[in-house]
Amino acid sequence: MASTAEINHYKNIPNVLTAFREGHNQILSIGLDVKLHHLLKLRASQMNSCAYCVNMHSEEARSDGETQQRLDRLIVWRHVEDFSEAERAALAWTEALTDLDETNDLASLREGLKKHFSDTDISGITAAIAMINLWNRIGVSNH
Repeated sequence: MASTAEINHYKNIPNVLTAFREGHNQILSIGLDVKLHHLLKLRASQMNSCAYCVNMHSEEARSDGETQQRLDRLIVWRHVEDFSEAERAALAWTEALTDLDETNDLASLREGLKKHFSDTDISGITAAIAMINLWNRIGVSNH
């Protein structure tokens, strides 16, 4: 009978996970707005059902000054006025890159991002979304 015990990725592939952490540090060095970065990580983690990550990113966001109301309403961001147009563009991009649905109009979403962010910012946002999706998948692999 095969074991269903969790796999200790940190023990088994420490160099890979160290490289992932370094990639995360490089993303942080781009200078994205810290509150926006938290929102992106939290929204992707919600979509990916990573309970550990949702808890962690909520705590981090609160410690960096994010309000509980905005965190509570992030899941319904399209239906509330709590988020700026720039945040809404970045959240739409987060959802499109987290749920890779071929019907997503990425060109239109990029156009929305370009109204608020430089190309470098958009690359940073894209990398941040890719990185949290990577970490979420590592986390949920042991659910």
